[in-house]
Amino acid sequence: MTEEIKKQTLSLPTVVPAVVIRDVVMFPGMSLPLSVDREKSIIAVELALESEGRYILAVSQKNPDIDNPAENDIYHFGVLAEITQNLKMPDGSIKVFLQGLARARVNKLEMNPVTNTWFAAVEYLEEKDDDSPVVQALMRKVLDEFDHYARVSKRIAVEGVSFLRQINDPSKLADTVASNMMVKAADRQAILEAVDVKTRLEKILKLITSEVEILGLEEKIHSKVRAQIEKNQKEYYLNEQMKAIQKELSQKDDFQKELDAMKAKIKKNGLPAHAKEAAEKELERLAKMAPFSPEATVSRTYLDWLLNMPWNITTKDVLDLKKAKEILDEDHYGLEKPKERILEYLAVSKLIKSLRGPVLCFVGAPGVGKTSLAKSIARAIGRKYVRMSLGGVRDESEIRGHRRTYIGSMPGRIIQGISKAKSSNPVFLLDEIDKMGSDWRGDPAAALLELLDPEQNKDFVDHFLDVPYDVSKVMFITTANSLGEIPVTLRDRLEIIEFSGYTDYEKHDIAAKYLIPRQMKLHGMKEGALEVTRDAVALIMREYVREAGVRNLERELATLCRKSAKQYVENGGKKIVINAKNLHEYLGVPKYANFSTEENSVGIATGLAWTSVGGETLSIEATKLPGKGQLILTGMLGTVMKESVRAALTYARSRGYGYDVDFDHTDFHVHFPEGAVPKDGPSAGSVITTAITSLLTGLPVKKKLAMTGEVTITGRVLPVGGIKEKFLAAYREGVKTILFPHTNAKDVAELPEQVKKEIKLIPVKHMDEVLPLALEGWKEYADKHAKDFTKALAAVGKLVKKEPGKVSHAKPSVKKAPAKSVKQRPVKKVKKAVKPKGKSVAKKIKKRK
Repeated sequence: MTEEIKKQTLSLPTVVPAVVIRDVVMFPGMSLPLSVDREKSIIAVELALESEGRYILAVSQKNPDIDNPAENDIYHFGVLAEITQNLKMPDGSIKVFLQGLARARVNKLEMNPVTNTWFAAVEYLEEKDDDSPVVQALMRKVLDEFDHYARVSKRIAVEGVSFLRQINDPSKLADTVASNMMVKAADRQAILEAVDVKTRLEKILKLITSEVEILGLEEKIHSKVRAQIEKNQKEYYLNEQMKAIQKELSQKDDFQKELDAMKAKIKKNGLPAHAKEAAEKELERLAKMAPFSPEATVSRTYLDWLLNMPWNITTKDVLDLKKAKEILDEDHYGLEKPKERILEYLAVSKLIKSLRGPVLCFVGAPGVGKTSLAKSIARAIGRKYVRMSLGGVRDESEIRGHRRTYIGSMPGRIIQGISKAKSSNPVFLLDEIDKMGSDWRGDPAAALLELLDPEQNKDFVDHFLDVPYDVSKVMFITTANSLGEIPVTLRDRLEIIEFSGYTDYEKHDIAAKYLIPRQMKLHGMKEGALEVTRDAVALIMREYVREAGVRNLERELATLCRKSAKQYVENGGKKIVINAKNLHEYLGVPKYANFSTEENSVGIATGLAWTSVGGETLSIEATKLPGKGQLILTGMLGTVMKESVRAALTYARSRGYGYDVDFDHTDFHVHFPEGAVPKDGPSAGSVITTAITSLLTGLPVKKKLAMTGEVTITGRVLPVGGIKEKFLAAYREGVKTILFPHTNAKDVAELPEQVKKEIKLIPVKHMDEVLPLALEGWKEYADKHAKDFTKALAAVGKLVKKEPGKVSHAKPSVKKAPAKSVKQRPVKKVKKAVKPKGKSVAKKIKKRK
């Protein structure tokens, strides 16, 4: 070893990340382009790129077919390499260019639990300089034989051999020759591990001599075949060549072996009659094709999928209700309705020994446990689990597959999932079924109709397989955030199970039993190293997250664990306690101000709304100002909500509220805060009517009160949807009283007991019941001004009777305007009649009486 190489070796690291490569053995001085797609290897490359020298250890695995090799599957001798170039690919893999530096023996190879990648403790072996005549003779012989090898194989440029003759270093020559030889990986590894240069050259010389002999034999066989056939008979030539090879080696060719293996699979796998017939027919076609033709590749792919499908393979259901309940309760808190449905399914299966897979649809806000519950169900009943995300799927072929006439055709993801599960009865989760779309490529929702119909899916036909496959044993579970986005025909095939949001009590228990322990484990925090008090969790839910589920809550708890881990290390392992007092030091400024129904006042009321992510509180503001009798609406309102505001104003005026308001010269502005968020629906009718009535009467809306319900122009309060989610949102925001339609009383039974205990729930049928409950001092005000209401309504009634369709919005008056004046200038005359000389309606009526 030269002095320069010795100095370089001394500066190399002794502990480096390792990347495991297959089918290739790297040598010092060798440049190797490498595509890295395994997760562990990608992490190793990223760690190497962040290091100072960008060093990484390239070691080979013994069996290239193993996807996740253990330590025993890896050679403990490799090459320290430098990453000279790297490129991140769209599919997540990395393409790198490695430059071999030095041989390295692996003394210790361990998997780092934090980074989930291999790290190796290495030593660099000193190569003794050997210029003896024996070594020089070996070098010349190796060069001569390699020159012969290059000419015979025709796979190596002969000009490259002349370059090798310029290398004087025997070690470098041996490594360069070995890296260019087409030999087995095990033989290359043996050369790499030969530290002594003389031994290494001898091994190389032996391998080259053997390869030259094999190549000569191949040429001999080729010559025999060429002498037997004519040049223009290509197909006959190929068949004769295969016969000659079989005769020389006394064994069958690979293609014939492949055909025999497929034929044996058809008999062994117990395919149904229709599938067996299709497989045998395709196998006959494949036998007549050229082995490497494009048609043969398509045929091989088809047969592989057809034969590898689990036609008669099923997992046995674990029909132990007690054990299943324990598993479901262990993984998820609450969710009693879906758990009960699964236990019912197991009970029926146990009684009748056979049951078609149900098609369940879990509907609820994000983060309430829909997807994770499906995985727990599979574990509870002992089935394989497959998940397919339908979010953004617009192509029908994703479900049904492509026909074989298309280039690169594949089965649909349903058949792919079942094949991957290696079972005909897995739990198959179709996630986000409400997020599908449709375009010119077809409608995926329509493709699901046959798949999810228990009467039809026994003969589900994938376009690629083109034979019926029985998917009736599959337990399909779908998830959605909103039922409204699912087509009606598809929804009819689903058994809907609604997931409501969690109460604060439930979230406390979930955080204590599941989320905090899990995040502590993920962040390396030992049990007892961190304590998050109950008041801290309550403050997080109040000031940092607003959701029906617990997904964002877990993110905030993960933030606490990260910051606590840093503090724990800095403080030398001292226990950390996070409470409401020091929480802001970890999570920073609160994301949400404490919303309060304390803001309710004149013209301001709080309603309840439903969204696809759960319930929310909705503030509504109404005010009036001088104008031309216009109604101004802001806050990105939909058509239905705009109509609700008009109906509310009509009802208030029809009852005589605002008898002293000049409607012709007054504009009303109704605003829904969070103006950038679209809003629609009729369920805010009662709160809009309350806000407008509060504005007209000057009476403030009561504090800590919210309401929901559609209102007609006659004041009837009609039922609305999403009651449970709305009430949970009100509970979260500290509401103490809720007014809701009496026809929704049945939905109250589903509320948690804590909510029913802490919130006063009042069912109402009419706005006459709502206003006394919602406005401060309503009874006294109504009693005091009842006559004014009656007089105003009577005056309006007379004008309506006299001039239908021409009644002004001005204050009514009993004074009759001349018929001629009304006809020529109806608006002006009525205004003068209503408000002569600036006097109010009430005063004018009193004076005339």
